[in-house]
Amino acid sequence: MTLHRQRCVRHPDREAAARCPACGRFFCRECVTEHEGRLLCAACLRPPDAPADAQRRASVLKRLQAAARAVALAASLLLLWGFYTLFGILLNAVPHRFHDSTAFETLWADGAE
Repeated sequence: MTLHRQRCVRHPDREAAARCPACGRFFCRECVTEHEGRLLCAACLRPPDAPADAQRRASVLKRLQAAARAVALAASLLLLWGFYTLFGILLNAVPHRFHDSTAFETLWADGAE
């Protein structure tokens, strides 16, 4: 078909002024834009959605990494707290004689006999 018999895809009451080389549809002068020496429709000028998806995925990944770091830090602090609590319980279980050095005196006295 020739161009002068075609109608704009978006405006059926208008004659087509150009055919988009990317999608092959016909558009009026208002619906096409010159880009790098070619007349393209608005849909073909728009960048694909993939970069937007990639940016969204990257931001979600950054948030997940930050959350993972926070969880790792909390787990580390909880592990250290548990270790020091257990260590304190063990130190508290040591008999009082050991702390004031009288346990060694009885050991030496028992060994000297």
